[in-house]
Amino acid sequence: MNTWREIRGFPLAIRLLLVNQLGVNTGFYLLIPYLATHLGQDLGMSAAVVGIVLGVRNLSQQGLFLIGGSAADRLGARGVIIAGCALRTVGFALFALGDGLPVLLAASVLSGLAGALFNPAVRAYLAQEAGERKAEAFALFNVFATTGALIGPLLGSALLFVDFRVSALTAAGIFAVLTLAQALALPAREVTPTGGSVLADWREVLSHRAFLAFSLAMVGMFTMENQLYLLLPDGARRATGWDGAAGLVFLIGTVANLTLQLRVTRALKNRSSRARWIAAGLALMGLAFVPPMAVAGAGEPAGAAGAALGLLPVLAGALLLYVGVMVAQPFVMELIPAFGRSELTGTYFGIFYAVSGITAAVGNTVVGWAMDAGGRGGAAWLPWACCLALGLASAAGVAWLHRLRALPVPTEPATATA
Repeated sequence: MNTWREIRGFPLAIRLLLVNQLGVNTGFYLLIPYLATHLGQDLGMSAAVVGIVLGVRNLSQQGLFLIGGSAADRLGARGVIIAGCALRTVGFALFALGDGLPVLLAASVLSGLAGALFNPAVRAYLAQEAGERKAEAFALFNVFATTGALIGPLLGSALLFVDFRVSALTAAGIFAVLTLAQALALPAREVTPTGGSVLADWREVLSHRAFLAFSLAMVGMFTMENQLYLLLPDGARRATGWDGAAGLVFLIGTVANLTLQLRVTRALKNRSSRARWIAAGLALMGLAFVPPMAVAGAGEPAGAAGAALGLLPVLAGALLLYVGVMVAQPFVMELIPAFGRSELTGTYFGIFYAVSGITAAVGNTVVGWAMDAGGRGGAAWLPWACCLALGLASAAGVAWLHRLRALPVPTEPATATA
């Protein structure tokens, strides 16, 4: 009830963006996790070609966040959000309608570009619209995003029994509805000129050493979050011998988000500084990998009771990881606009996601290498230890920046912008 009361207390624009994020994650996770299987098994493509298609999508998104952020600042976040959702509608539809490599590459580029446009734009719009309630707005944003990340794979699994093309068209349909809803209902905001060229804006943000250091420190958060889709599901499957156990990782996170996210953010918001809670959240995310690490390599479970006992440490780790995200993420999102001028909010979000996204890709590569090396060398604990070390290192980085007084204090205007 408190969650719904909080939602109703925000203006229409924020409520629409929350629903938008639910739809974005539902549509994304309904399609993308199953794309590699479709390309390899249904279309008979080699692993190398599958890697190219998936890599082009990821590169198009990670490499163009800066463009999306600058566009939000100069053209207005509303138009960029709508354009991004429209492009993803087309991109996902192409995955359903085309089997040739040129069409699939075009679909990958359009889908990635779409994310590069609306991801920083949505966060810039939300930050500007929420006023002094940024932390609560981003907490709710996290709730809706996590819920969509659970609904998407479940819906995708069901639709795969029909056909992958049905899944792709359903995902495209979701983004088409989001595009129309935002075109009709999302209010336009007045765009304040940045006072310089695009290159000047980029130089201003990239010359902010504390901001860049903070973005690099966040590599731990993004890498560890990604293990909700890689390492933890793999650990759940190995602990139980049941592929469906991976779904329990997402289920426990969604339930925890719905019941705890707002309470956690409210309880922490006025106690100590944001930076300390970000560091604490990152440390908790790192410690979340200790319970699964303790039972890694335990071998095949003996019966249902053994499977349940083997699964408990993995679920405990998943819950701790989600709680760590709940602690840190809203304050991270609240802090980013405070580094610079409000006219460059989109650019700050764009560069933040570009820097942290690229470095997180390196982190994921390290975790993947550790999984392979651990499997070959009988050291199943190795990838879990890597994530633990990464989480603690990121927490230490944020704590160090806080001690140097390099991190800003979010401003809190008297009233929220409607």
